[in-house]
Amino acid sequence: MRRIFTVFIVLMLTALAGCASAPTPQKPGEGKKSDNGGAKELTVAGNGGVIERTVRDVIAPKYEKETGIKINYVAGLSGEILSKVELQKNAPQIDIAIYVPVDVQRASDKGLTETVDESNVPNMKNINPDFIAVDKVAAPVFGLVIAPAYNTESFEKNGIKQIESWNDLIRPEYKGKTAFSDINNDWGFNTLNALAIANGGSTDNMEPGLEKAKELAGYSSTFYKNSTQMMPAIQQGAADVTVMGSYAIGELALSGVPIKMTVPKEGVPLQAFSASLVKNTPREKEAIDFINYLISEESQELISDKGFYPVVDGMKIPEKYEESIGLKETDKTFKPDFAKFAEIRGEWTDRWSKEVTPQLGKLLK
Repeated sequence: MRRIFTVFIVLMLTALAGCASAPTPQKPGEGKKSDNGGAKELTVAGNGGVIERTVRDVIAPKYEKETGIKINYVAGLSGEILSKVELQKNAPQIDIAIYVPVDVQRASDKGLTETVDESNVPNMKNINPDFIAVDKVAAPVFGLVIAPAYNTESFEKNGIKQIESWNDLIRPEYKGKTAFSDINNDWGFNTLNALAIANGGSTDNMEPGLEKAKELAGYSSTFYKNSTQMMPAIQQGAADVTVMGSYAIGELALSGVPIKMTVPKEGVPLQAFSASLVKNTPREKEAIDFINYLISEESQELISDKGFYPVVDGMKIPEKYEESIGLKETDKTFKPDFAKFAEIRGEWTDRWSKEVTPQLGKLLK
């Protein structure tokens, strides 16, 4: 009898221990937790600067609070991120890659993306299609144009005529105080394309743009590698004329720099940094949910507060940016042929390096 009673006590204690270690039921709306009790995580890779700060400091904490999913952000240039994704294709460490449009196309061509469209990302139905780089490949998140901008005080002081054409970037009156990007940067390649359009060429015929770019180089002391070099040049008064992403112009204007974007008669390219779903990510469902969150009206309001055009149809940029980067209905915009960009970029980058860069400063007195 005593033996039976002892067995009974052991069984009861075992049952109670099992109940004590049972997981706490998950509340509706909570994110799934990992085995160690921490929140699940996603890794997002994208540009540094304002994009990194917007995702890491504004969007991610809000999303983690709402879902329990932590967002790890890896900053880098778009091309570098594409290379990482390709190297890791058999064991992805990045779940979402945010690319410039031409790299969206390149990632698709290399088979490094999964489908992103209305079938799995419901908020895609609200997106302005002009921002979509490649159909069914990525969701546009950070809207922008690449456009000329100028120091309003310097232009007024020196009686310089406002920029009305892309060809007006080439003037001796600037005295070399320019900040133009090298061809390896997306801003530089779009400048070449716009110069081609302004001189009777096109994306299929960049030759007129390259010839004009030689003059651009002649009246410039240098070409800059990226925004981290260009923006200080504008802030410190070393440059009065530039071509930049609209968000960078807006950021400079808010900081007190007397700078304003202008839309030439040939138009400016409309585009967006876009979020792609990395092929074979083991966290596909969670990644899709975060992409959908990024293009919600709520997130786009937060993103536009940092100087990006909202990609949701009908939304407007905040009033504080209207004077510096606001687009009027009469302003001409166009959507570049990013598939063609991806095809020809290597060739024209090589020719720019050999034919345009050597002309730097040759027309300056």
